[in-house]
Amino acid sequence: MGAMTTDRPEIEIRGLHKFFGDNHVLRGIDLEVARGEVVCVIGPSGSGKSTLLRCVNLLEEPSEGQVFVGGTEVTDLDVDIDAVRRRIGMVFQQFNLFPHVNVTDNLALPQRRVLGRDKARAVAVAAENLERVGLADKSTAFPAQLSGGQQQRVAIARALSMGPEVMLFDEPTSALDPELVGEVLSVMRVLAGEGMTMMVVTHEMSFAREVADRVVFMDGGVIVEEGPAAQVIGDPRQERTRNFLNRILDPASAEAPRTAPGPPAEDDGGS
Repeated sequence: MGAMTTDRPEIEIRGLHKFFGDNHVLRGIDLEVARGEVVCVIGPSGSGKSTLLRCVNLLEEPSEGQVFVGGTEVTDLDVDIDAVRRRIGMVFQQFNLFPHVNVTDNLALPQRRVLGRDKARAVAVAAENLERVGLADKSTAFPAQLSGGQQQRVAIARALSMGPEVMLFDEPTSALDPELVGEVLSVMRVLAGEGMTMMVVTHEMSFAREVADRVVFMDGGVIVEEGPAAQVIGDPRQERTRNFLNRILDPASAEAPRTAPGPPAEDDGGS
């Protein structure tokens, strides 16, 4: 089902544009993600990061350009969208669990509906993936009985239960209390170590620095800078990247201009 050759990128994005009315959100994105690679996408709010992710599994329809996953062009008008989505696991900011069924059923129901697995097989796969995320003991709990961190780990296990080739994470820790962030990131670290191909939109710089093979900095709908995490986060070449990281990594210094005159803010509106 995947690409015949192993040297083809798992995700290939070419000349991607996205308009919402007059708002040009993505302005010609070119990006490749190799099989087994972890790419973290960082950037300010409104830079197009989440839209980029949503275009990969067609939750948003690209206005122009092409997206390939595993060698299949997902932007081809004749493509089977459901078949594409089965290959791509997606984890959102919100957990989107079914509140009225327990954790096992949250994992088993999508397998039965989408993949046609019988109940015994779906439950077995659910148990296996709850074990992977450290929640084997919560199989009969309902979502409301879980912490936010546990709910997000269930959401990750649910995505894994579908047997995806690629995992997309859209700010998976941004809705969590700070003390719960670590448990979700540790599950993602394990997945990365297992060789899962991952695109992660995140504001967790320490995670990006530690786990990402590559970091992509987006601003104003374009990729401003990309490269190894140590270079992009540790020694950025572009002023826009430096300004963003200064605000994220040292919020105190970003507050300073309010009380003391500083250089004018760079206008990112155009590009």
